[in-house]
Amino acid sequence: MKTLISAKEVSFSYPNGVTSLIDVTLDLYPGESVAIMGENGAGKTTLVKHFVGLLRPVKGTIEIEDVNARSMTVAEIARKVGYVFQNPLYQLFSETVEKEVSLGLTYLNLPKDELEKRVSSILRDLDLERYRERHPLMLSEGERKRVALASVLVIEPKVLILDEPTLGQDAVEKRKLAELLARLHREGHTVVLVTHDVEFAFEVCDRILVMSKGRIIADGPKREIVTLREVFEAASLTQPQIPRLAALLGRVEFPMETIDIDEAERMLTSMIAEATRR
Repeated sequence: MKTLISAKEVSFSYPNGVTSLIDVTLDLYPGESVAIMGENGAGKTTLVKHFVGLLRPVKGTIEIEDVNARSMTVAEIARKVGYVFQNPLYQLFSETVEKEVSLGLTYLNLPKDELEKRVSSILRDLDLERYRERHPLMLSEGERKRVALASVLVIEPKVLILDEPTLGQDAVEKRKLAELLARLHREGHTVVLVTHDVEFAFEVCDRILVMSKGRIIADGPKREIVTLREVFEAASLTQPQIPRLAALLGRVEFPMETIDIDEAERMLTSMIAEATRR
């Protein structure tokens, strides 16, 4: 399968001498949903900033659809790879939500009716229509995050990268975000989350990539990664609650790769029914 983004032996150090990435190699494919997790300073945000051209490797290469990213401008990359910053203040510039969300579209030379259709649709999807005429900086942190997300999604990039998207979001907003990301995934978008929210990552993503001290220490399907307690400890992450419980129940042959509460309930119900029949 053709890759969307490839990192090949990428290393990066900041001007102050701090090394943030060390020989990182990975491929992202169309339609994947990937979580990049790890402790603060692990290199997660530094890595994804390379994917959108905000940083360039000291060593190694980044390719976007087999094209070396060094030969592309940030604007060219942005049409293929959308990035929502952890702090939305870094990407909000307009005086109303509507103008903010439509800003990127003005550079695509879309017909006016198509532009208005896209803006209205994404405002509805992210529950922002009521704030259409409000200044983005007058909104809550969670609302500003959704405005920043809308301004990226409206361009319809092939890859969507969200840095700590659940910060500042309440349970209802997180549920809506999970549903939106699931829909985008079904529609074929590649979704990449940088997050400390382990439970959300395992709910939304199929592939989990764990970083520690600038290196990738685990990368694979979530049902494999979720059982690796030593990986979570090395990355200073808390293993999701249900897999931790599954590990404790492993002595009675409870499947350790169980991920969520609904699946755990089905498994336990089945095991109790089987034990009752004996």
